[in-house]
Amino acid sequence: MKRTTVSLIAGVAALAALTGFASVSAPDPSGPDPAGSAATLPVERTSLVCPAPSTSDLAETAYTAFTPATEGTGDEGTAELLPAAEKSAAPDAKPGKPVLTPKEPGTPVTAEESGAEAPALTGTAEGRLAPGWTVQQTTEVTAGTGRGLQGLSCVTPDTDFWFPGASTAGDRTDYVHLINPDDSAAVVDIELYGKNGVLESEVGSDIAVKPRTSEPILLSTLTEAEETDLTVRVNVRSGRVGAAVQALDDKLGGDWLTASADPAGSLVLPGIPEDAAQVRLIAFSPGDTDADLKLRLAGPSGLITPVGHETLHVKAGMTTAVDLADVTKGEPGSLVLTPTGGSVPVVAAVQVIRGEGGDRESAFIPAARAVQARATAVANTEKGTTLSLTAPTTTTQVKVTASAGTQGGEPVSKTYTVKSGTTQNVELPVPDGLKGTYALTVEPTSGGPLYAARTLEAPQDDVPAFTTQVLPDDRGRVSVPDAEQDLSVLQEQG
Repeated sequence: MKRTTVSLIAGVAALAALTGFASVSAPDPSGPDPAGSAATLPVERTSLVCPAPSTSDLAETAYTAFTPATEGTGDEGTAELLPAAEKSAAPDAKPGKPVLTPKEPGTPVTAEESGAEAPALTGTAEGRLAPGWTVQQTTEVTAGTGRGLQGLSCVTPDTDFWFPGASTAGDRTDYVHLINPDDSAAVVDIELYGKNGVLESEVGSDIAVKPRTSEPILLSTLTEAEETDLTVRVNVRSGRVGAAVQALDDKLGGDWLTASADPAGSLVLPGIPEDAAQVRLIAFSPGDTDADLKLRLAGPSGLITPVGHETLHVKAGMTTAVDLADVTKGEPGSLVLTPTGGSVPVVAAVQVIRGEGGDRESAFIPAARAVQARATAVANTEKGTTLSLTAPTTTTQVKVTASAGTQGGEPVSKTYTVKSGTTQNVELPVPDGLKGTYALTVEPTSGGPLYAARTLEAPQDDVPAFTTQVLPDDRGRVSVPDAEQDLSVLQEQG
């Protein structure tokens, strides 16, 4: 046997030890479905980033971290959230003291920061703290541009993000935040699309984001055009980043705009509050083909078509917006967008405004990903929390579990039935003896696709301050093929 063959066999043996004897031979197409033999195992590492919360001295920010208890994780695990460096920091700058260091699954932990100096954060959870690790960042600002409640579920680093709903209008101050959690630099392009197509920008390309740093970029510095409705694409050409848009309005408060679900022919935008005074839908088709969409509202009693807004035509490469007024008519609802003919991928979000006159507040709801196995929402309070569940096509059974509180309490679960084509604001379970805030986990147990959103309310005098987060699947488990070792492909030929 030649040395090359021996080395290859040794290498495969080492690989097998790490991957559970992964086979390097192709599956027999006439045999059983390979996917049917895949094992679903807990993830072993989860990364999240949280953007710098505010530039206001009046800001009060709470961070809450939680990992649901997951079977099969073992006994070991660590998690921490560390401050990201400023972009001007030296390359070898050491991270600061952790803001949060959760110790146990099943119980949320919280920390608070005040003022404008709270940094962006990067975090990693490993072992038993990794599956479903979720961090909520919620900021109260009592005055000035963006006053109100701003919240987001901290972001998973990725390489491509779409943000319909941004703006460079005169009364808006929108930033796109880029956070690099890794030890190597990332290179990012920011593309802007208005009502007439792409906006030329000489400074939106080749943006370098240093390792373990945060880069907030004011959108109005990328273009001279004032556009009421923009779609922002963050395209990472090297490395990866977490990205979110902070949309601040002089009169309407503000909130975080998180990325839309990946471009798709059908979309669901869940959890529009029942008392929404104005709903504005912003959509974008990133391909070369126009999209024609049917608009329907899934309410408590079923799907209805808003009068006067039966369909929406979205021109390719152009941002389209439509005012739907008070489309929910006093009932909770979710927008369901489906193709009228051929399916063309789109991205979408809605801006929701509550209140009236000078006491209005706004938030954003992007198109959501469906909950496959489990979703998590943290920083819930006994009062002022609404969970919205939508089953657009099939009646679905859902188990909702309230965790222990940050300062005490016992978990409790309830099961709900969400009928096909409806949105239900469910009566939430609250931990027995609750002290502090708590987490909610949402698990479909039977039926079809489920979409979820959570709204937090914290009124400021007459301002109905609120923030809404869609709840995608927490990706706490991963499918691992059940394969066998096969060294026959390494046998020397001839």
